Amino acid sequence: MFSHIMIGTNDLDRAKSFYDAVLGTLGVPPAMVDRHRIFYRTPSGVFSVSLPINGEPATAPNGGTIGFACASPDQADAWHAAGLAAGGTTCEDPPGVREGANGKMYLAYLRDPDGNKLCGLHRMAS
Repeated sequence: MFSHIMIGTNDLDRAKSFYDAVLGTLGVPPAMVDRHRIFYRTPSGVFSVSLPINGEPATAPNGGTIGFACASPDQADAWHAAGLAAGGTTCEDPPGVREGANGKMYLAYLRDPDGNKLCGLHRMAS
């Protein structure tokens, strides 16, 4: 459905350090740098972070969450731990299993250093 997702940052070097660490736990290679943006290219799409082109400060979306697919609860925990170690902050409930209308999922939530809300998600067998 999506070709790419791009979010803003106020510090490209800090964002690259954070996302290289977090996405590295998912097997994604370090970002390619292109002037004021960084790109993480995968077979399923592109995630990128950019300094705002208009020169205004980047702000995190209120109510927005970006979810990253994890292969297991252990990978979601590693993703979460890497994010904390790289300057992110935990949010929501601690990582763990949640059940809802979409079935059983293992979820781990973080905010990146710019305040963007992220989720490491593993869909569990019913």
